[in-house]
Amino acid sequence: MVNLLRNADPHGVYIMKQYRFQDIENKIVERRLLYPVDVLLVGGTGTGKSSTLNAIFGTEVAKVGSGVDPETKVISAHKIHDYLRFHDSAGLGDGKATDFLHSKNITYELLKPTTINDKQYGFIDIVLVLLDGSLREMGTTYNLLESVVLKSIEPGRVIVAINQADLAMKGRYWNLVTNRPEKELAEFLEDKANSVIHRLHEATGLKISKPVCYSALYGYNINALMDHIIHHLPVNRRLLS
Repeated sequence: MVNLLRNADPHGVYIMKQYRFQDIENKIVERRLLYPVDVLLVGGTGTGKSSTLNAIFGTEVAKVGSGVDPETKVISAHKIHDYLRFHDSAGLGDGKATDFLHSKNITYELLKPTTINDKQYGFIDIVLVLLDGSLREMGTTYNLLESVVLKSIEPGRVIVAINQADLAMKGRYWNLVTNRPEKELAEFLEDKANSVIHRLHEATGLKISKPVCYSALYGYNINALMDHIIHHLPVNRRLLS
């Protein structure tokens, strides 16, 4: 995929708004889902939630923090079109006090209801958990899934993706000309995705589909990430009561 942000493609927003638009609309209408479908991005600080949103939208919709200072402090919403909306959340891993506050905000968002015809449905339909491809340590993610996410939403509505594929081997074997991984890195990412499946299952009991590895910075595999989300659009409304 063309790196829309770095190449300042003026058609980037239109391209991403139209990407599989008819598929998304058809699934939502056929399944009689409330729309827009709401996707909440969660993960540790530095996993690139805001940069992922910018890559998906093809323009800067979320401000990205620099260094170790996270930019997102509260949950914010970004609507790509009438049928799909994304919510950025603050990252965890910056200390017990801030993690407690951010966890409460995420829990509130996951349990927040919307009322239709006297029935309450969950406002958030899917949780997209982001991992940092450059790190092996996933303790923050395990804790986030166990103590926050899985206590508030069904496991079938949780999907996982791995960002920063370009840094997975400390930047080695990333082709800066094509903005794609070379053979050695592609194989490493494949192994990493399979490892994440097993490690998450062992740690949390969660069974997930194979995570998509992508790079928000270089726009690599953003289409695959969108395909992953579209494939996991819910089959029914999330009834709370």
